[in-house]
Amino acid sequence: MAKTDSTGSTWRYRWAHRQNVRRVSTYRGAEAAWRRRDDELRRLRALAADFQGSAAAGAGLALELAADEVVLWALPAAQLVEVRHTTVLPAPDLTVARTGPLRPRRPDGVRVTDAGMAVITSRRLVLLGGRGRRDWAYGRITGLAHDPAAPVTLIQVLDRRRTSGLLLPTDAAPDFRFKLTLAFADAIEQRAAVIAQLDELIDEHAQLKPFRPAAATPGQARLSSFVPGGRRTIAVAAAIALLVPAALIESDPSDPTGGAEVAVAATPAPTTSVAPALIRPAGPALALKTPPPKPTKSPRPSPSTTQGPRCGAPENPLGYGFCGGTRIRKPAAEVCDWFDCVPQFWAGRGYLVQCRDGSVSLAGGGSKACATHQGVRRTITK
Repeated sequence: MAKTDSTGSTWRYRWAHRQNVRRVSTYRGAEAAWRRRDDELRRLRALAADFQGSAAAGAGLALELAADEVVLWALPAAQLVEVRHTTVLPAPDLTVARTGPLRPRRPDGVRVTDAGMAVITSRRLVLLGGRGRRDWAYGRITGLAHDPAAPVTLIQVLDRRRTSGLLLPTDAAPDFRFKLTLAFADAIEQRAAVIAQLDELIDEHAQLKPFRPAAATPGQARLSSFVPGGRRTIAVAAAIALLVPAALIESDPSDPTGGAEVAVAATPAPTTSVAPALIRPAGPALALKTPPPKPTKSPRPSPSTTQGPRCGAPENPLGYGFCGGTRIRKPAAEVCDWFDCVPQFWAGRGYLVQCRDGSVSLAGGGSKACATHQGVRRTITK
């Protein structure tokens, strides 16, 4: 039997179930990422405290150690790289930076010149390559930079004009960078500063541990959850319901029939009780002729026959209305007997439109139509 609330519905329980599944999934992902970072920081903290070397570790290497020099770490797969033209690198520091994912690629402008074993000692970084040995003494390093996207470390020293460095396997590069930082810190007697920095990072990270979310209950479900898309769908539907009617009333609709526009004579016709005959041009559209000066408006005659629906247009025998149809570009000469025409009506070059103040203009389609009459309201059609 399906679970129901006091109203007899089950959608609230389905909503609560979906919410709890989503919350638990999000929490588990965040908690796993937090724990990975916490484990990494604690591993680095332990490594910084116990990182020691010995002279015996250099046994079998083609490397002569000084009296107080010990080997801290060695990596057999490393490549020597050089940069012909480069800017000044930043001075080496003791910052423990978080390393993002590295791609096994060589940056532009960097070329490989040798390959061999990289050795970190208490006094220098050494590459024992097939073409010889390359040393970078800590006391002579003036610039050091780790590429954030590639496993490349570039180094500048006082006695060497060309910048060089090491290209390492992607999985070994993070440990190499941290151990090189520890070796450099030992050389300037600042390992305690690195350990203190790691302790601070661990404390800060502990404050970011995600909390298990509270369980959602059916009583917390809102009615908007019953609609697909929730509150966003409701908001969009409400906006459409408000905008569409306003757009239909205020817009200037195009010809819904898709038929050809009908042109009528632009010159005044003899006043009769019958509307002027429609002219359907077979060739090019008739050129507009400048009409004679507007005659003095005579008393509005009464229609002799019953006309069709006008959809709110003034009563007239011309068949003009607001119901949609063909735009009127050449109105009958007596149009101003039935409609309130704007001043200079016959100077317009467009189609008949009604302005917002109720007057009629022949400038429809133009940017200045009804400009002094509160703008265009709608199109007059036939």
